[in-house]
Amino acid sequence: MPDLPEAPVNREPDVADLVQSFLTREDGYERNHCMHPQQLDASTHQVEIDGAVNTSLRLSVEDLKNDFEQHTVVCALQCAGNRRHTMRTNLKEVSGIDWFDGAVMNCKWTGPRLRDVLQRAGISLGSSDQEQAHVAFACYATPCQEDMWYGASISLTRAMREDMEVILALKMNDQPLSIPRGSPVRVITPGIAGARAVKWLDKITVQMQECQNHYMQYDYKVLPEEAVDAEAAKKFWHKVPPVQEMPVNSVVAVPNNEATVQRDTDGTITVQGYALPYGDDGPITRVDVSGDGGTSWKEAELIHHEGDSKYSWKLWKAPIAMQAGSGQAVLSKATDSAGNTQPDEPKWNLRGVCYNGLCTSQPPPLVNMVSRVDQIRIVT
Repeated sequence: MPDLPEAPVNREPDVADLVQSFLTREDGYERNHCMHPQQLDASTHQVEIDGAVNTSLRLSVEDLKNDFEQHTVVCALQCAGNRRHTMRTNLKEVSGIDWFDGAVMNCKWTGPRLRDVLQRAGISLGSSDQEQAHVAFACYATPCQEDMWYGASISLTRAMREDMEVILALKMNDQPLSIPRGSPVRVITPGIAGARAVKWLDKITVQMQECQNHYMQYDYKVLPEEAVDAEAAKKFWHKVPPVQEMPVNSVVAVPNNEATVQRDTDGTITVQGYALPYGDDGPITRVDVSGDGGTSWKEAELIHHEGDSKYSWKLWKAPIAMQAGSGQAVLSKATDSAGNTQPDEPKWNLRGVCYNGLCTSQPPPLVNMVSRVDQIRIVT
C-alpha cells in the first residue's frame, strides 16, 4: 500500500453547534482515506465517462457547468460510521474511527444530474442488463491508505432515476466546492452512505459489476456477528453487500452528555437534535423524546426550513419534564414517511457501521429508542 506522509483529515464538529444551522457550514464533518490532492486545477480538470456507453466522453468543469441543466438538491451526507462510539460503548469494541454523533452534514448541492451526463454518453446495455448494471466512480488523483485510488458505485437504475437526484456537484451552499469538499467535482448520492459520494471525481464507468475498490469490497459493510475480528471477517467480505442506504436515525444534541441544565419554572428543559430518514423514505415525520427513561414520550416540534426535502435532515426541539438530580438521561426516537423507525437493540457489527439504536446489557422496557444523552445534572 502507498506510504502516506501523514494521516488524512478526519474530524467532526460539536453536535450542539451542528444543529444550530439547517445548512451545515464549511467546517462540518470531514472523512478521508487519503490526503487532499494538491495538484487539481478546476480550469484543466476533466471527468472521463466510459464503460458500457455508446460514446466515451471527457468533460471539463466548464462542460459540466455550461452544457447541462444545473440541478440543486438539499440532502444530508452521513458517514456510515456516525455514532460508532455509541455502538462501541453500549455493545462491545468495534474497528474504526471513534465517531460520536457529528459525522453528518446537511447541505445544498448544485451541479448537473448524473443521468443527464449518462444520457449524453448513451447506455449501450440492453434493458435486462441495465437492471443489473452499476455506475462506478473513481478518484485517481491521490493514493489511499488501503488502495492506490478511491472508488465506489451505485446501481445504474438509481443513477438514472430522476427522483433519486444523484448529481455531479460543483457547488456546496451556492459556493464552488473547496478542496476538502471535493473540488473540482464530486458525486452526491442522496440517501446513500457518504462513502459513496466520491470526492475529486475523475472517472465514471458503466459496468456489470460493483466497484472493486478496497473501500467498496472490504469496508463499510454490516458484517454478521460471527465476524468478531479481522481474521474471522475474511470469509464474509465477499458475501455481504456494501452499505448503500443509511437507516433512520436521530440524535439528542442539546444538552450534551454530562451537562448541567437549569430547569424552567414549569420543571422542563428544552432539548434539540436532528433526525434522518431511511434512504429515500423521507422526510422525517415524527420525533419523540423522553426524560423519564421511556415511561412517557412527548412529540417534538419538527422545524421547517426552506429547502427541506425527503433527503434532508430534520431539526427538532421539545420542552420535556425532568426530575432534578444527577445521572439523568434524555432519549429520542424518529419515524420517517415510510414508517421506518429504529430497533431497540441493533446488532453489533465489527466495523461499527449503521448504528441507529440503543442497547445496554440490561435494556430497560423502552420502545424504539434512537439516541440518548446520559449523566445530565438537572438543577432547580
